[in-house]
Amino acid sequence: MRRLALFLPFFLLLVTACSSPAKPKPDPTGASDHTIRVGALDRTYRVFRPVIPAGRKAALVVVLHGAAGTGRQAAKSYEWDDAATAGGFVAVFPDGVRRTWNASPDCCGVAARDQVDDVAFIKALVAEVSRSIPIDPARVFATGISNGALLTFRLACETTLFAAIAPVAGTMINPCVAPAPLSVLQIHGKDDQTIPYGGGPGRRSTSGDGRLPVKIDGPAVEALNATWRKVDDCPKPAVTTTGAITTTLARCPDGRAVELIAVDGAGHQWPGSDGPGPIASRLLRLDPPYMALNATDTIWRFFNGV
Repeated sequence: MRRLALFLPFFLLLVTACSSPAKPKPDPTGASDHTIRVGALDRTYRVFRPVIPAGRKAALVVVLHGAAGTGRQAAKSYEWDDAATAGGFVAVFPDGVRRTWNASPDCCGVAARDQVDDVAFIKALVAEVSRSIPIDPARVFATGISNGALLTFRLACETTLFAAIAPVAGTMINPCVAPAPLSVLQIHGKDDQTIPYGGGPGRRSTSGDGRLPVKIDGPAVEALNATWRKVDDCPKPAVTTTGAITTTLARCPDGRAVELIAVDGAGHQWPGSDGPGPIASRLLRLDPPYMALNATDTIWRFFNGV
């Protein structure tokens, strides 16, 4: 009996410990890789999740790499993980098929040739991320560079997913009939020879025919910005110039904005990025880094303010 009394407190302590509810594990943060089936294709994407306070829904930024890029490369080159950590938003980095996006029947590469449904992919991706992470559906945004910027414009024309878009070094080459109003920020180098600031075909544009079509023949950047001001029923914009940067900004109804940041001396690039390195830059015929503007920080401030 004495032995039983001696061990009884330890037994009760063990039972209490086993029966106590386990503390919930914190939601995972940081980068993770995912695959989703869309149509007949397995599509891949990367998600960066910051710490999200309990009970709060986060903004979501979809970042579309350029031709020959990847989601992982876009996250690293443009430092979106750091921006997401500081801003408390979720960033997602999809991968194009063979590193290209189907922005129109004429562009670009394998994705256009095979008519990959990238619009369906991005819609499915946003829905999937929103199921696993608390996302504010009114604060879903898209940005991209070059081929990714072309797809960004297409998404704005063919979906109502996004509150705002921010194409960098891009134009609109897809049909765009009665798009829904949304905020638009364009960032474009005036020395861009791939997607010229003044419009028309660039140095890499082909006829759009053949095995891997790359036909880019869009409107002048300023004219395209005016088109979106008309979509948003905006007043006349204010124009300011500070050094190499000219900003055209219209404050529009319902809190929307349409803005163009034109950068003297910048080419076909993401301003503020060091790029992939000198060897890759030479092989891909990329313009040298331009550091007078940080496009990533500028884009997030725009998204966060609309």
